[in-house]
Amino acid sequence: MRYIIVLFSLVVFSCQPVEEEGHAHAPDGSHITESDEVPSVVATIWTDKTELFVEYPALIIGNNSRFAAHFTVLKKYQPVLEGSVTVSLIKGGKGIRHKVDAPSSPGIFTPSLQPKEPGTYQLIFEIKTPAFSDKIVMDNIPVYASEEEAIAQMGSEEEGNAITFLKEQAWKMEFQTAPVLKKQVFQTIPTSGVWKVAPSNYQTLVAPANGRVSFSSGILTEGSAVKKGQVLMTISSAGLTSNNLSAEIQKAKAEFEQARSEYERKKELYNSKIVAKAEFEQVEQKYQVAKTNYETLSSGYSAGGKQVTTPMNGYIKSIQAVNGGFANQGDALVTVTSHKSSLLEVRVSPKYSAELQNIQNLWYQPKPGAWSSLKDRGGKILSVGKVVASDQPLISVFAEVNEGVEMPEGSYTEAQLAVGSAVESLTVPASCLLEDYGNYSVIVQLSGESFERRNVTLGKRNGSEVEVIKGLSSGEVVVTKGAYAVKMASMSGQAPAHGHAH
Repeated sequence: MRYIIVLFSLVVFSCQPVEEEGHAHAPDGSHITESDEVPSVVATIWTDKTELFVEYPALIIGNNSRFAAHFTVLKKYQPVLEGSVTVSLIKGGKGIRHKVDAPSSPGIFTPSLQPKEPGTYQLIFEIKTPAFSDKIVMDNIPVYASEEEAIAQMGSEEEGNAITFLKEQAWKMEFQTAPVLKKQVFQTIPTSGVWKVAPSNYQTLVAPANGRVSFSSGILTEGSAVKKGQVLMTISSAGLTSNNLSAEIQKAKAEFEQARSEYERKKELYNSKIVAKAEFEQVEQKYQVAKTNYETLSSGYSAGGKQVTTPMNGYIKSIQAVNGGFANQGDALVTVTSHKSSLLEVRVSPKYSAELQNIQNLWYQPKPGAWSSLKDRGGKILSVGKVVASDQPLISVFAEVNEGVEMPEGSYTEAQLAVGSAVESLTVPASCLLEDYGNYSVIVQLSGESFERRNVTLGKRNGSEVEVIKGLSSGEVVVTKGAYAVKMASMSGQAPAHGHAH
């Protein structure tokens, strides 16, 4: 989607002739036209990738028009630092063009054109950088036969009460804009939720044998990050008179080796048809039992004892064992959980029980200051409570969140449950709002360096977006980051000087 704003004003420009290819002569070749007052065109165009704010003197045959084309990368609102820009003036498939291979200053390209015939043209800007390319077309651009005709038809534009905030200022700070869009807006139930861990994403490790517990790292605490296969602790039965794992392993090893020797001997005899099949199968069974017993006992066993390893990447949820303490086989030692998904329990008043039968979405904060959508992230509502009690007067809604959550288990988050049917309405990011004693306003970008503070009436909030009932129109552009800086510029009472020549 593209948006364009064009303004006209009267400013003084000197004009330079252009070579046949459209390249401008050096400054000493410039000349002054009969009239110093040449109307200027100011245009702002947004694409999905860039914002072009361009200023240039009205296009008049024989006059050189020098463009000040400010290119901003919208993703992080930064100036284009390298690349080329070609500006073309085209009518009926023919025209003139001028290419500049680098910005004259960060974000600002200054190509020039000298039209030869009056008429209505297309003005095309093509930018190519190492990261992206973009093409911007401006239709119905007039080329005038004389300055007098340009002045008569364009007139002058009053400055008004717009706030001036230069591109050079915006590029040096955290700044961002966004268009006002029509989106689906839901009725929401504002509430809070508690972060939990999904039962399928944690495991409790138990003692594989009797013995003394020894933490591998010396210091093992709740919340410690662990990796799959990492040794957390060792169970040692050294010194025990009964249930001594080391002695049991030695015994199992001896029985296994004896059974294997007998099995190999009987196998040769069976192949030679000296031993009956039933006798051989009995020896084979004894061998397999001894082998399994020995492998089970010796698995994970080191010189220090039986090792306890974590089965997944994640962190330690809780520790039940005590370093240096004794554990019986099967006792819980430690619980490990992963970050693959989280469980969010949201509680709401029973008065919303009817609305809870038609939940459309859930907005939550995976980290402070950031909103996520359950639907957009691929999560789902697991269950909605049906019963309340004196000790639990609220209805619980459980949702599976399909993203990493940077909040500890048991912590709270703001949440909004979307219910009912959606309506189409204008929305803006909540980050663009300025509040004064309960009244809200936004900073609207009128053109590249011209802004206006606008009072707005708000409606429903859907996560990081808010409905605007009054004060904005679809397609207008608002400042989502840096609005306060623009507000302060409006209070200074003096427009800052430009850092580049127009």
